[in-house]
Amino acid sequence: MLVHLSRWAIIVGLTAEARLVHALGAPVFIGGGTAQGSELACRRAVARGAAALLSVGLAGGLDPALRPGVVIVPEMVLAGGTSFATDPAMNRAIGGPTAHRVVGAEAVAADAATKQRLWRETGAAALDLESGAVARIATEHGLPFAVLRVICDPAERDLPPAALAALDLHGAIGIGRVLGSVLGHPAQVQALLALARDAATARRALAARIASIARGA
Repeated sequence: MLVHLSRWAIIVGLTAEARLVHALGAPVFIGGGTAQGSELACRRAVARGAAALLSVGLAGGLDPALRPGVVIVPEMVLAGGTSFATDPAMNRAIGGPTAHRVVGAEAVAADAATKQRLWRETGAAALDLESGAVARIATEHGLPFAVLRVICDPAERDLPPAALAALDLHGAIGIGRVLGSVLGHPAQVQALLALARDAATARRALAARIASIARGA
């Protein structure tokens, strides 16, 4: 039986993602763009009475066929050597499963070689830092969970250093960090601009899916 959306807790990494998902009317918890922060966010959500957990946001592509803006609703999360199945009823409520798997990682896959290795080893479509915690904590407490992710950086893309330094502990972009990184490594500007375009495409796709879910809720 599907838990009503208002009783879900939505776990995101970034404040920008939180602004998008507020349209769903469920409590939103921000992990700050780290696996550890996401676990704390999940535990806060459970402590406040969440009846289901939903991981939402952007993801790094591992499958070379998936381009920025592709929405995935995976049927499986791989985390810590364990496979966790997402909830079928929740999957249907957020647009239907897409027969993918995602890696719930402890760290970002920052370069194409790492993404290629993970794709080869796991067959997972994408990677993010929130879904592993969502899967583990939901399973620990006997709660259903699901994942809604949009591909941002494609599998062949190396992330520029500024992208790794950008976030603060609250999941907001630290402009000073970005500028400092660019000043130290000016050659990354083109890669940073390409990533910004991909992120904008992904955010538009996420906003469209959120709007669709909200209309059907």
